[in-house]
Amino acid sequence: MAKGHMFRRTFMERKSGVLMHISSLYGDYSSGGFGKSAFSFIDFLKDCGFSYWQVLPFNPVDECNSPYKSASTFALNPYFADIDSLFEQGLITEDERRASVQKTPYYCEYDRLKKERLALLKKAASRANGELSKSVEDFIKARPYIRDYCEFAALKEVNGEKPWTEWTEVSFDKDEFFAQCFIQYELFYQWQKIKSYANKNGIKIIGDIPIYVSFDSADVYFNKELFCADENGRLSLVAGVPPDYFSADGQLWGNPLYNWERMEKDGFSWWRERLNNALSLFDGVRIDHFRGFESFWAVPASEKTAKNGSWKKGPGMKLINVLKKTAGEKLIIAEDLGDITEDVIKLVNDSGFPGMRVFQFGFLGGESVHKPHNYINNCVAYSGTHDNNTLLGYLWEMPLDTKRDVMNYCSCDPEKWNENGCRAIVKTILASSAGLAIFPIQDLLGYGSDTRLNVPGRAYGNWLYRITKEQLGFINKDELRYYNALYGRI
Repeated sequence: MAKGHMFRRTFMERKSGVLMHISSLYGDYSSGGFGKSAFSFIDFLKDCGFSYWQVLPFNPVDECNSPYKSASTFALNPYFADIDSLFEQGLITEDERRASVQKTPYYCEYDRLKKERLALLKKAASRANGELSKSVEDFIKARPYIRDYCEFAALKEVNGEKPWTEWTEVSFDKDEFFAQCFIQYELFYQWQKIKSYANKNGIKIIGDIPIYVSFDSADVYFNKELFCADENGRLSLVAGVPPDYFSADGQLWGNPLYNWERMEKDGFSWWRERLNNALSLFDGVRIDHFRGFESFWAVPASEKTAKNGSWKKGPGMKLINVLKKTAGEKLIIAEDLGDITEDVIKLVNDSGFPGMRVFQFGFLGGESVHKPHNYINNCVAYSGTHDNNTLLGYLWEMPLDTKRDVMNYCSCDPEKWNENGCRAIVKTILASSAGLAIFPIQDLLGYGSDTRLNVPGRAYGNWLYRITKEQLGFINKDELRYYNALYGRI
């Protein structure tokens, strides 16, 4: 802990959980979704003694299949819609359901989803009866930001899916608009059944809020004044991060930056609504790139990499106090990774939110807050995040001397790292002082880098990983429950 910073002591009950995005669930329809596999995964978590399921953003994905640059920060991903539920409601036929069955269970079939899934969901919408139509209308009236997305999607459709800066048509097809509303209605209520089941079985769900939104989004189109963009969509500065562990050129995200002064004028109402929306879906959230609230990396829009950016001051505690009041007693995790300064550390401490500790960052050289003996109670400890390699891949690529040090640290025979290394690291994190310990599902399976979900800075080949039901059965639930109990996490 930095000198001069008074840590606000917030006690976290000792618990543990699993990080796995919905898209990685097993199932029959080209992507994990809000179907029966989600319920059985909750049963798995309970049997293992876990208390949390952490997911990634539920927003519609971009052209690279990432949920972190979405057309809406409020809407849900249509690919998650449960096909069986639509069939059981009589909204699609048996032939249509069969035609949707995947070719492979091992990865998300995004090319096929893009070609076929929305068309199927729109057919279902066209068959909605009067009572269901009324329910959809009531749902949308109560959620103006989701209505904005549905209008935005309908306008994109009539404009040939072009970015909003190139639109020539300003009116939309009413049937297309209703179809988008219907899809969001179905997704919301399908998910609420899953969340209710999880909570009844002692499982809480942690969602994820990306700090930034996509330029080509309903968020920007309907709220241009809240972003650093003019009426014509011209950007002078865009978001990114400087060179770091993941990329020598930094990461040029390209998102529009917030007009924080304008947001402050109405008490950050857009952020309040954003958090309220997330907390209607989840029991808590992780706020991605939390350090951007203290200072953010601004890159000239003409740059090809993120190297030549500069730090600019964010809203700090003015926004944090609004988020704290909005969240009440619900969990907010501050993703305080990357280029962390004394001021960022102070902001996290002043917020009282638990920060993140990542085992894989603990052995890059010298002493580190990411080594388990330095974990505090008010933190969430991870073996790795969705941006990291898997534990086995991490160990495989590690220099021999470092690998020996890591295995000795975890009381594992260095000669047996390939056999016992992942299990030893999991046990070490569970035994730590961290209030909450979270493990990607790949690390519980001991899978290698071929199952990695995302490589930051790489545009394509990410977000593909899916687990099968058979693979999930390979995990020793009794052993995990034993260690969760042994280390006081049940």
